[in-house]
Amino acid sequence: MKKNGLRRAIAVGLVGAMALTMAPAVSAADYEECTLTISWWGGDSRHEATLEAIDAFMEAYPGITVESTYSAWDGWEEKMATAFVAGTEQDINQVNWNWITQYDSDGSIFLNLYDYADTIDLTQIGESYLEMCEASDGSLAALPASMTGRIFYWDKTTFDEVGVEIPTTLEELLACGEAFAAYDESYYPIALGEYDRMILMVYYLESVYGTDWVIDNELQYTAEQIQEGLQFIQDLEDAHVTPTIAKITGDGASSLDQNMNWIDGHYAGIFEWDSSASKYEGALEEGREFVVGDYLTDLGEYQGGYTKVSLGWAISTRTEHPYECALLLNYLMNDADAALILGSERGIPVSESALAAASEAGILNETTVEANGKVLAWCSNALDPLFEDSTLKSSDGVYYDVMAGLSYGDYSIEEAAEVLIDGINDVLG
Repeated sequence: MKKNGLRRAIAVGLVGAMALTMAPAVSAADYEECTLTISWWGGDSRHEATLEAIDAFMEAYPGITVESTYSAWDGWEEKMATAFVAGTEQDINQVNWNWITQYDSDGSIFLNLYDYADTIDLTQIGESYLEMCEASDGSLAALPASMTGRIFYWDKTTFDEVGVEIPTTLEELLACGEAFAAYDESYYPIALGEYDRMILMVYYLESVYGTDWVIDNELQYTAEQIQEGLQFIQDLEDAHVTPTIAKITGDGASSLDQNMNWIDGHYAGIFEWDSSASKYEGALEEGREFVVGDYLTDLGEYQGGYTKVSLGWAISTRTEHPYECALLLNYLMNDADAALILGSERGIPVSESALAAASEAGILNETTVEANGKVLAWCSNALDPLFEDSTLKSSDGVYYDVMAGLSYGDYSIEEAAEVLIDGINDVLG
């Protein structure tokens, strides 16, 4: 927090004029004194920055108290799903993009933010981004914080120790597996969990065939093609490119950034959201070099992979203080002072005012900027929001069952493909 505060203090001098033009336009008489609640998930740096931004909001709006609930991602969606059903969610909630489809399909859970356009400056966010966050009834269920996609990141220090170059093709990645095994069998070029493997498989298939995974609620890939994708994943494990699921689970960490094998360089790569990579970089032992990789160029003739809304902010329809919530949401999204604190903790901001303030101050994470630029320039496929349905992506969902079952040898390639297809079609209806 001290580091963020120092950056903020330096940056304020650089963008003082902008901050003044975006200072709160309401007086204490224009809002009620009240207590608001807010929730989000993330790593330590996101927690610290968000708490600091909320403190700044409370200074700017005396009389409004904000109580925060936050945690790591592990188990968070299950907790929030229960809250949405029980009506115990916070006034403002950080939400995943697919939560709009899954929990607010009829617009009954999240407030229509179009109704608060006089308080939230929606002109700072591109219309196409706003449309991505509309519920089926056309209401604006959330404000998108950033756009994101998956890309490779590497611990260059380990690659240098092993004596191989960072891979840019599948051929090179497979060769790295052999080199790592020869160096020390406890070292691997990359660590891929169950959901990582699912997204990587879709990236592979889209690179080969060029078709979106799902279009108009219909899976676009045949059983044979999905078997090919699963074989690609299994080949990575067989070639010592990634540890088995049993090995990663046996490490005993709740997430990879807390895994000692990542922290000390035994696992030398990840395939991760560009908006989330800073927590992995921050977890590395001091002195290790974390670099953004490139997409593998020899998978096929297409530029596979997809971008999506990384996450958003939504206001509960059950809040007793919707106007005050809108003030806080506008502050976190658009205010220059908040932008100086939050930087790229939720990815590269889509809010033009926040992006301008953070860019001018030079506080955006350089790694995140580089990764986001590569993602947006490369990925050419669209994502169906049901891809992230909790029935599929939760820790007891279809993706985990299929990828763990394949890794443990409980499923053959053909059986895994059948289970995956049946599970997806059940969700698609």
